[in-house]
Amino acid sequence: MSLSRPSLSRTEQRNPLSTGLDRMPTTELLALINAEDRTVPLAVAAVLPSLAVAVDMAVAALSAGHRVHYVGAGTSGRIAVLDAAELIPTFGVSPDLVVAHIAGGVPALTRPSEGAEDDEAAGASVAAFEAGDLVVGVTASGRTPYVRGALTAARASGAGTVLISADPASPLAALADVHVAPDTGPEVLTGSTRMKAGTAQKLILNAFSTATMVRLGRTYSNLMTDMLAANAKLRDRRLRILAEATGADEPACVQALADADGDTKLAVVILISGAPADRARQALSDARGHAHTALTSLNGHHT
Repeated sequence: MSLSRPSLSRTEQRNPLSTGLDRMPTTELLALINAEDRTVPLAVAAVLPSLAVAVDMAVAALSAGHRVHYVGAGTSGRIAVLDAAELIPTFGVSPDLVVAHIAGGVPALTRPSEGAEDDEAAGASVAAFEAGDLVVGVTASGRTPYVRGALTAARASGAGTVLISADPASPLAALADVHVAPDTGPEVLTGSTRMKAGTAQKLILNAFSTATMVRLGRTYSNLMTDMLAANAKLRDRRLRILAEATGADEPACVQALADADGDTKLAVVILISGAPADRARQALSDARGHAHTALTSLNGHHT
């Protein structure tokens, strides 16, 4: 009698187009990888309605003073850590606002810690989730025990839950309020989810976090007005952003930044509205950081 085995997830199946992978000339091999990569944005496009729900959940959580947690293992965890880390300089986000947890901890960022993904108990105890938080599990296979533990603990705490996987039939979907599942199909190299599945996760998390920050008012138009200007290059970029946003010349931008104590978005409001810094600051505070709303309140209308 043969032993029963669980069915393979989509990411673990063999790709019929690449069975001759080890005999292909270099250019043909690269062309195949590239052709498969081009299918990923289409798979992501198909799940945008689910992703929109996840974004709205994140906006609600952060607006209410709660946190967003990413939880993943291996490639998925590394991509999650990268996305969370880059929100700090790009949007001026506090490091404890969007937090990434990777199985195996910090050492797993540079050294494989594949066994850690099987530790469901570690996932369950990764953080003190609170009601109102949002916990986003990221797993290509849709089966990772570490992520299962985190989502189970999140549910028990009253936190919202999102699952990002590359398997629409993921058994962890039952633990998520919304499942974002681009069907990227079998990998060119069987089971190597750092490829198409990983690319999909990068696209999804980039879109998820960027849309969330835009909805929270951390931009003006398509400009990074909440960016941290921590070096000379970024301080120069801050001046260019301010000039792009307002049409003001450099001396006026420098003065407005000084009046705004270095707050680019406040300087935008000062320059466009003509209001003094204290009045512009209050309008921006009343608008919960949304520059267009603050400008409308100061000028009566704004486009």
